[in-house]
Amino acid sequence: MIKLKISLLTAIAMLLYIAGASAQAKKDLSIVFIGNSITYGAGLSDPATEAPPVIAVNYLKQQSNIGKVEFVNQGHSGYTTVDFLPSTNGVFKDVEKAAKTFTDKQALLIFSVKLGTNDSAIEGPRGAPVFPEVYYQNLKTIADSLLKEFPNSIVIFQHPVWYSPNTYNGSKYLAEGLERLQNYLQQIDQLVEDYAATYPKRVFVGDTKAFDYFKKHSLTDFQAEAGHQGTFYLHPNKQGAVALGNFWGEAINKVLKKMGK
Repeated sequence: MIKLKISLLTAIAMLLYIAGASAQAKKDLSIVFIGNSITYGAGLSDPATEAPPVIAVNYLKQQSNIGKVEFVNQGHSGYTTVDFLPSTNGVFKDVEKAAKTFTDKQALLIFSVKLGTNDSAIEGPRGAPVFPEVYYQNLKTIADSLLKEFPNSIVIFQHPVWYSPNTYNGSKYLAEGLERLQNYLQQIDQLVEDYAATYPKRVFVGDTKAFDYFKKHSLTDFQAEAGHQGTFYLHPNKQGAVALGNFWGEAINKVLKKMGK
């Protein structure tokens, strides 16, 4: 009987140890989502609950290796990499402020960056058109500043999303802009590869699936918007925001697993 009690106590102790170890293994996250109107959730009925960053965070909270997740949505309609440069007066300071206001200082700080749509425009947004080599340098300048100011952070570059080649609202994008946008994808991949030498294991490529997904599902997952060259597709609708947010969440978690987090 005594041996049985000892065995039960041992078993309970082991279960408690395993449960404690499992809880400790969960990684808490603080995420600043940097982007444009797509990140903000433009056109959605309630961006505060429907925007892609919200969906991404909900996805992450459901993963067994992740604990608490705090986030800030720094998506700004019409903004380019030029707007987010530290030397540009304004929004970069908001990004810094957001990163400093998270309550959990032990959580992994992540900057999820999705910029490029407005950079690719023929005219309209600030600095557009931003040529691929300049886009590379702008992203590098933004990331360099974040990595130095927040030495325990990581940066994840999400690939920009496809838009229809007749996109022309207040800004002109069209086929020329779309071609430029596609060239940005290579610049992101090259930039991350270059960072492997200067900031190893701190800069990563995030999602690469959304571009082709939205190209294929534009009629079901984009808002149909009236433009100067007919109905165009640029901003995800509610269904599209869910798809994009899940792509981002999956990509972020893939990076964490690659890091051993």
